[in-house]
Amino acid sequence: MTSTQATTAPEASPRGLRRAGERLRKGFGLLGPRHGRHLLPAAELDALALPIGDDGVVAGVDTEGRPAVLGVNRPTPYDVVLIGGLWTAQVLALRTAATGARVAVETGRPQAWMQMVHAMGGGQNGLSVYEVGRVPPQGASAGTPVLVVRDCGMRPPRGRVAAGPWQSVVTLLPYLSPVAPRLLRQARLTGIQRVSPDEAAELGRTMGLSRTEVESLPGLPDGVTLWCTDRDRQYVLTQPTDAEVGLLGNPRRMD
Repeated sequence: MTSTQATTAPEASPRGLRRAGERLRKGFGLLGPRHGRHLLPAAELDALALPIGDDGVVAGVDTEGRPAVLGVNRPTPYDVVLIGGLWTAQVLALRTAATGARVAVETGRPQAWMQMVHAMGGGQNGLSVYEVGRVPPQGASAGTPVLVVRDCGMRPPRGRVAAGPWQSVVTLLPYLSPVAPRLLRQARLTGIQRVSPDEAAELGRTMGLSRTEVESLPGLPDGVTLWCTDRDRQYVLTQPTDAEVGLLGNPRRMD
């Protein structure tokens, strides 16, 4: 041991050990600034809230103006059915791609998606369009989650690429059809936009909607969706940004 090393070691005696203990308790170097403690009385805990929902895509705002978040990037399979318009499906696809996920669109009307593809760099920046039945395996992972949007009309065939870990599937139905009950049974989330009174009654029976919810469906404004899970119901207004309006136009139910 050199002489320099010897001077830095604490004295091997009771007095030296006490000094070393005092330095550990007091800390080394200069004292930092002192701040007031962040305290909250127990009576005010109920008022404490964070404006954070699930990790995912902001689908819009709820009836109280709070962000409504769609958690589409999941480690487990996640099937979503949207009974509504192309505009809402495209906004969700655009916002999902903006989170860094890849979006694969399976569609029988590719021309309706080409403007989005061109705006996003010709399919090189997160959004690709395929013909019906031609979606290749996407290789989804935690680092590269995938959203598959199935825009295949009233009777979408069974998809070659199904929901899986880190790969969610959104099936767009413009209206109810004979295949809707099967899709609704396997879906973990269903979005319903404006439908006819007969369709609303059928959805009420199939999904166990309340009378108030059934009566509201034929009069939902453009851009409003009733999102349903097994336990929850939430009306959400999708408010487009200026960039989304420039690319997709204003909210609309009909295409």
